Amino acid sequence: MNADNRIIVALDVSSQEEAIALLDKLPQVSFWKVGLELFVSSGPGILEILKQREKRIFLDLKFHDIPNTVAGACRAAAKYNVDLLTIHSTCGKDALKAAQLALTEGAAAVDKPSPKLIAITLLTSLNSRQLAFDLKIPLELPEYALHMALLAKETGLAGAVCSPQEVEQLRMSCGDDFVLVCPGVRPKWADGGDQKRSMTPKAALKAGADYLVIGRPITAADDPVAAFGRICEEIE
Repeated sequence: MNADNRIIVALDVSSQEEAIALLDKLPQVSFWKVGLELFVSSGPGILEILKQREKRIFLDLKFHDIPNTVAGACRAAAKYNVDLLTIHSTCGKDALKAAQLALTEGAAAVDKPSPKLIAITLLTSLNSRQLAFDLKIPLELPEYALHMALLAKETGLAGAVCSPQEVEQLRMSCGDDFVLVCPGVRPKWADGGDQKRSMTPKAALKAGADYLVIGRPITAADDPVAAFGRICEEIE
């Protein structure tokens, strides 16, 4: 894939109008992330707008509930015909299996390709200390992230979301066909924000990431077009 096809730009805005303004400003971006804020504020209409513009879509809703509920949510989400959809690995094996099955069935029912269901290993806003002291998880952070990714792989999911600091280990353990998406990616010239386990775009791809999710370094830049172009150049 070309460098620009591996960057998923985050539409982390609060309204459909703001999202459309970014789409108009960055027509060269082919892959966009729609997360909780935009989806809750504007509903699925933004997905239809992206489809009309022939964009790829990462629907990052991070489902986390009991098996029956996540299955229902995935079955409903299948009709949107997005490319990637997220669920937390911490839902557990039964929920992950139910979600994957429901997504496949839901896509078949509306005669659309099934989105790739990928699992959140550990939010990139959390660090080792928070994992141990706040969440009381006794594993080292890299070991925990690997366990969550392997749980997803064992239950038939297409991939996982992880910080770039864990991606090399996950790539080695999960294989080349397992999709690895990395948020928490920051160019050296951008502010780190609330990301605790970040890496530069070029380093993240070299470590084994398939896709990079980048938001504020592009969308909040004084010149988003120049920022996107600069990142593409840096990872060529």
